[in-house]
Amino acid sequence: MKKIHLLTTTLFCASLLLTSCKEEKKVIKPIEITFKKEGELTLYKAITDSIVSKLDIEIADTDYDVQTGLMYRNSMQDNQGMLFVFPTMRERFFYMKNTRIPLDLIYLDDNQFIVSFQENANPLDESSLPSKVPAQYVLEVNAGLAEKWRLEVGDRMEYRKE
Repeated sequence: MKKIHLLTTTLFCASLLLTSCKEEKKVIKPIEITFKKEGELTLYKAITDSIVSKLDIEIADTDYDVQTGLMYRNSMQDNQGMLFVFPTMRERFFYMKNTRIPLDLIYLDDNQFIVSFQENANPLDESSLPSKVPAQYVLEVNAGLAEKWRLEVGDRMEYRKE
């Protein structure tokens, strides 16, 4: 009888230890990627060739960078952006999966002229944001800047890597 009682007590204590271990919650830090300047970009008005804005940019030109984009960012300065550089001209489709900040997407052709926009893209929205025409570059900036800068189809950009 003592052996059964001792065995029962031991099993009870062991189950308490296992239960308390399982109830410990792991703290998982949210992923956040910070801005890393990789180049500079200048936007110009088509008619006057005047400078609209100068930006520090990150350049997405690898498969990983293109797939990740601005995901997991909590903020971005108005003088910063991400430039996606593709090897060819074709219609582009973006979405805001895991992107926490609202963005304007500016689509540009192989000569770096603006061909279309997707403005005020909603954070975390997985709806397609197509270029609707062929594009080779996509510039992502904070939502509202395309309107603030009065960008239009035909305006252009120049950029350089650091």
